[in-house]
Amino acid sequence: MGPIPLQRDIVHRPVTGGAGQFDDPRLVSRTSLPGIPLAPSAARKFVRAALAEWAGIGVPAAVGFSDRLADDAVTVANELVTNAVVHAGTAVDLLFRLEEAADETPAALVLEVTDHHPARPVSGERSGAAAGPPTERPDPAEYGRGLQLVATLAESWGITYRTGLKTVWARLSVDEWSAPPGPSEEDTLRCGLRAAEILAPTVRRAERDDAGWDNRGALSFLAEASDLLAGQLDEDLVAAIAGQLLVPRLADWCAIWLESEGGGPAAAPRLARVWHHDETGTEALRTVLEKEPLRLPGSAGSGPVPMPWPTDGGAESDERHGSPDGGAGADERHGRPDGGAPEGEPDARPGGRDGAALAYRITAGGRSLGAVLVGREGVARVPDEVAALIEDFVRRLGLAVGAARAYTRQATISRILQRGLLPSKVAEIPGVTSALVYEPSDDGVVGGDFYDIFPCPGDRWCFVLGDVQGSGPEAAVVTGLARPWLRLLSREGFGVGEVLDRLNRLLLDDAMEAAEAAALMVAAAGGQQLQDGSQSRFLSLLYGEIVPLPDGGVRCTVASAGHPLPLLLRPDGSVRPAADPQVLLGVVEDVAYESQSFDLAPGDALLCVTDGVTERRSGRLLFDDGDGLARVLSGCAGLSAETIADRIKRAVHEFAELPPDDDVALMVLRAD
Repeated sequence: MGPIPLQRDIVHRPVTGGAGQFDDPRLVSRTSLPGIPLAPSAARKFVRAALAEWAGIGVPAAVGFSDRLADDAVTVANELVTNAVVHAGTAVDLLFRLEEAADETPAALVLEVTDHHPARPVSGERSGAAAGPPTERPDPAEYGRGLQLVATLAESWGITYRTGLKTVWARLSVDEWSAPPGPSEEDTLRCGLRAAEILAPTVRRAERDDAGWDNRGALSFLAEASDLLAGQLDEDLVAAIAGQLLVPRLADWCAIWLESEGGGPAAAPRLARVWHHDETGTEALRTVLEKEPLRLPGSAGSGPVPMPWPTDGGAESDERHGSPDGGAGADERHGRPDGGAPEGEPDARPGGRDGAALAYRITAGGRSLGAVLVGREGVARVPDEVAALIEDFVRRLGLAVGAARAYTRQATISRILQRGLLPSKVAEIPGVTSALVYEPSDDGVVGGDFYDIFPCPGDRWCFVLGDVQGSGPEAAVVTGLARPWLRLLSREGFGVGEVLDRLNRLLLDDAMEAAEAAALMVAAAGGQQLQDGSQSRFLSLLYGEIVPLPDGGVRCTVASAGHPLPLLLRPDGSVRPAADPQVLLGVVEDVAYESQSFDLAPGDALLCVTDGVTERRSGRLLFDDGDGLARVLSGCAGLSAETIADRIKRAVHEFAELPPDDDVALMVLRAD
């Protein structure tokens, strides 16, 4: 696949939201990138091109800011685009602007990366993000996904949610300024040279100082690495961050291979990341390394293994597998192999100048997860203290990769359970239009909310909206029992209250032992820890049945067991609860549940929600404080069921800046 063509458009409008305002359209550029692995590389080139353009036209901040700031802007763009491509999988819009100083506000570089986050259908896939203003420094641990690095480099950053869109922005202060260039030939030349430096960052690569890796420096580096790697939920992002931590501080280039989980010893590891201090050398190095995966000898432990320098010839004598004695053809423990270019002659090797290369095995919990290969140019050996520091770093990398894989296993099991616990489709009720919204919280575990609409004998249709206490395998097991039990009891002809009576006794009976045993089996397969199996499982439930009336409309009978009460909306905008509150299921054995009946005339609508709606939090406030849900529903009179559901969902998302932290489920039934 070739390089991505960049289409740089000037934004002919003021853009606000940062520290100041600006009127010069030349200081704002944007591009669109496809959601493919090459997008981050294209984003880096785009940012450097924009910086070079601003320097070339003599913008003071662009001529005067530091090389480090330029590198930071490129790194932030890389991380934001990588995050969007990996987790949204859509095309990405990149906006890059320079805010000039205003009054006491310093100049700043602002990056905005927007993905076209797909809307979540009822089947349970991830939904569109909520609308709302950007957050001020969200907790990076909550979002993970590589944003810790952005939080470290940026002065401030945040996330804006809009319908179908999510924008992550970062602001980097421009601390150094130079005087505006004049019309002289010397100033024009200075602008041109600065633009060239930005486009060719390798010209200004600083010399590495290994003397700084004393005990304090090493501990500081490892602490920073642990903070950045911890909490990442994707192994490819872990590899990406690891590469940027190693290069250029400890190595001139590095490559990271990850073994497939469960692939067996014969499965070839995949090259997850290649990072080079000179971006122009990354693809050449990757091309050579992709020819044959790095395989360390079985005798290799966690320590460094000297390896041949990568060449187009492949160093066939050793083949990057390491010699049986672990020497890999090296003349010293950390030395480089023979066969470099003659002294004084240029060396066009993919890894740069000949040098020393070391490999490390990535392990976690006694299992091999992959390998890291690092290289230093122009040296005969890697200093012992640096080799030992990289070894410590790779240990932390192994823990991060292991944690990311554990999360992936849990998320996969949760998705499978979720698909199995929810109906593939719901029944259509004659004379009634239904609309459903189901948005599980994005925490990687199966949610506790469930729904169903199904036909029953006697020209009846039943509907269910429930919420199991907790989440994960335990909640999934209770859901997996409750939904079929409800169908069975309903089709046996029991009334609404009787169905809840019998379901309550079933939840309290010995059958739950089988449920807990099944949960233990599922959790063991996913490497998860369960709560005490003897803990009671509570269930809040809204259950009802609908019978069409001969003259139009339907007769509705409902019962609520510890669930948010359903709300009845009349065409005049009046709203009232349609059921009485009763105790949760699975709590008290001797309880008799009662039902309430009413007619749904044409134009009437019944709204049923879970506590993810009513207890949506914004600071100390809840969404349903002061009958907030009823007020929103009152403004939906005359709307279709689908429009009512969409308006309630939008109001829930807009209530707070951050996305919901609980499952959001709602059902609208409207009489035609």
